[in-house]
Amino acid sequence: MIGYFTEGASVEGVNERMAADIDPRLREIMSSLVKHLHAFIKEARISQQEWEAAIRFLTETGRICSEERQEFILLSDTLGVSMLVDAINNRRQSGATENTVLGPFHVAGAPHRKMGDCITLDGKGESCLFEGIVADLDGHPVQGASIDVWSDNADGYYDVQQPALQPQWNNRGIFVTGADGRYSFIGIKPVSYPIPDDGPVGQMLNHLGRHPYRPAHMHYIVIATGFQKVVTHTFVGDDVYLSSDAVFGVKETLIAPYERVVDGETEWRSPFNFVLNPI
Repeated sequence: MIGYFTEGASVEGVNERMAADIDPRLREIMSSLVKHLHAFIKEARISQQEWEAAIRFLTETGRICSEERQEFILLSDTLGVSMLVDAINNRRQSGATENTVLGPFHVAGAPHRKMGDCITLDGKGESCLFEGIVADLDGHPVQGASIDVWSDNADGYYDVQQPALQPQWNNRGIFVTGADGRYSFIGIKPVSYPIPDDGPVGQMLNHLGRHPYRPAHMHYIVIATGFQKVVTHTFVGDDVYLSSDAVFGVKETLIAPYERVVDGETEWRSPFNFVLNPI
């Protein structure tokens, strides 16, 4: 037993206080947290004033949270933690479509639509045909796959951010594949937009010389029986923020082609195939 606290044995002094009969996984997580937190404090030589500033930052982060806004998730996103947790928990075989962060603007219960339907209800933006195939690792089409899609509008806002200005379910919809595994719908070519930067996380980014922008993307959740759920985006290939996404969500395999259409139903076409990993 360490007993009294000392700088040299700070980790042991804290961790030995845990009771013997607590949940083993909780013990593992908290022991590791204390170990790495104390190592950070020692390595960075945190001053009393710096620690007090950190406490104020976390306090302000909590104060700005509400039912509509979760600043701690934004903090996790901008520090790359959300992407790291996602990567660890969604490892897949080579060739399977990769995950990325869900984002804060998904809304459950979007309307089911017919293949080929238009999800853009406000009439804004450059129209784009999104199409492709949902298949397994062997290339066989997956029937009955649910594809939940959503994006911002031409002004860079999701419908839930502008309930008085955008129709409900604008740029949202759910599609279900048939026997050929194909999907198609008409939306808009997404635009890049800033994450909320009027709070503590925005101040942090500013102090770090980082911008708050996300590259343009279309969101997807693909669910099919017998396969891992895919939560991902496809990114516009020429976006200026691809290599500096504020939340580190871009993966090279998720950069999709956006092809200009001449004399077609839409102004753009974005083909992308989803390859599902079996459970």
